Amino acid sequence: MQQKIKVIQIIHFALCLGLIIAYLFLGDINALTQFNFDSSNTAHIMYILIPVMAYLLSNFLFNSQLKNIDASLKLEEKITFYQSASIMRWAVLEGAAFLILFLNKDFMIFGILIIIYLILIRPTQDNIVMKLS
Repeated sequence: MQQKIKVIQIIHFALCLGLIIAYLFLGDINALTQFNFDSSNTAHIMYILIPVMAYLLSNFLFNSQLKNIDASLKLEEKITFYQSASIMRWAVLEGAAFLILFLNKDFMIFGILIIIYLILIRPTQDNIVMKLS
């Protein structure tokens, strides 16, 4: 079981590191210091909706995948399902962060918030056991 958890943690670390590197090389630091949000511009509202929708969709997919796990399985057998649910969750968040980065670098702050959230949902043994119980 410890080996499977280590694999999940390595996948998570690689996704987070890849996003951080992409933001460092492709991002525009000046966009962070000169952030200007115009609430009357509907296009700007779309950039707020991207991380919100990614958060909602990723958690919905993750939780629905966990609900489909057969309760009679052992914890070690459930970890495979947890891994695929987690990868789905992370893919949605990563896609949203890249979408913001490529569409409009002026709104990089929202992508950085997604990255912070992605780092905060790091899989730990306690968290995995709690979710699968």
